[in-house]
Amino acid sequence: MPRLRASDDGPPLVAAHAYGVELKPAPINPDWILEGDPQARLANHSQSADEASSTAVWDCTAGSFRWYFGWDETVVIQEGEVHVTAEDGSERILRAGDIAYFKGGTWATWRIETYVRKIAFLRKPFPEPLATLYRLRNALRGASRGGL
Repeated sequence: MPRLRASDDGPPLVAAHAYGVELKPAPINPDWILEGDPQARLANHSQSADEASSTAVWDCTAGSFRWYFGWDETVVIQEGEVHVTAEDGSERILRAGDIAYFKGGTWATWRIETYVRKIAFLRKPFPEPLATLYRLRNALRGASRGGL
C-alpha cells in the first residue's frame, strides 16, 4: 500500500482516555459572560498536520455566556448539561451522550446550571473560493452521494 503521509507529519495515532487529559484554565472572554462566574478549562488532545482540524476536551462550571464558534465544531457531551440558544433562536438542552454541530462563524448562548464537559472536534472552514468549488462539486454529484 502506498505511503500517503510524510514521516514528519506526526504520529499516525494519538490516543488518550478522555478523563486522563490534564485540563488547564481557559478563561471565557469577560465581554461574553452574561451571568455568573463560569470557569472553563481545556485540554488539547490532537491536531492535524495541516492545522485544519483538532480535538479537545473542555469543561465549564455554572454560568451563562455567548460563545463565538470561529471553526466548525462538533461536540459530544460527556457529563452534565448545557442549555444552548443558537443565533436563529432555536433552543436545545444537550446532555451526556448528545452530539451537536455548531457552524463556524456563528454565535450561541450557553447556559450551564452546574457543570458540563465535552469533547470537541474542530475543523477550520475552507476559504470561500475553495468552499464554493466543493459546493459546486457536491451539486454536480447529486444528493445520492452524501454521507460517509
